Amino acid sequence: MQEQIDLTGKVVLITGGARRIGATVGRVLHELGMNLVIHYRHSEIDARALQAELQERRENSVLLLQADLLHVAKLNRMVQQIIEHYGRLDVLINNASSFYPTPLGDVTEDQWDDLIGSNLKAPFFLAQAAAPHLTHAQGCIVNMVDIHATRPLKSHPVYSAAKAGLAMMTQSLARELGPKVRVNGIAPGVILWPENEKLDEVSKQRVISNIALKRHGDPLDIARAIVFLIRDATYTTGQIIPVDGGRMLSQ
Repeated sequence: MQEQIDLTGKVVLITGGARRIGATVGRVLHELGMNLVIHYRHSEIDARALQAELQERRENSVLLLQADLLHVAKLNRMVQQIIEHYGRLDVLINNASSFYPTPLGDVTEDQWDDLIGSNLKAPFFLAQAAAPHLTHAQGCIVNMVDIHATRPLKSHPVYSAAKAGLAMMTQSLARELGPKVRVNGIAPGVILWPENEKLDEVSKQRVISNIALKRHGDPLDIARAIVFLIRDATYTTGQIIPVDGGRMLSQ
């Protein structure tokens, strides 16, 4: 029987890793012995707090990198900073994402560039920059997709299209980077309520009523699925795992 991959001392880059789901994933992987690279754009206070928290447990185990991922020219430099600091890169988690409604008829080019840029363009070019190092380490990529990649969300056509592209990119990169690098995705359902869309309790209950398990998920549900893809799923690539409590069954 094939053993689990030992994660001790391996290096993972988590984009948008300072808060919410990204921070939970970081804590779980750090507990399993990984060294973290936490990317953030604006959340410096949260990033430094997370770094301090985790480095109390293990010194020199968390590197912070600030960048706007829409500036593709900076992505190669980000990867180079990781190699200069740790000497390796084993896992890339493309977690950073923009999410907001763009009703048809009111969509601006800036909104298009932001949503496509953060959800599709940046993950592609970051994967391209990281590919040589991931190949050397025989590592993996995990893309944070969405159940709405296949079930479009009303009033979110650009976001839904971007995540659909990310789903195809996951499969395409699995072919391009095999056999050395595995590429998979997670498709979360309702895990945390969006920060920029204030839903009342009636609206929340309406959403939950369409979930087979009749409850929203927890960031730990996503973290556990990512651990599976990184550590255990050694013969799995090009796959996207829904973590949605059965939400897709009602779509």
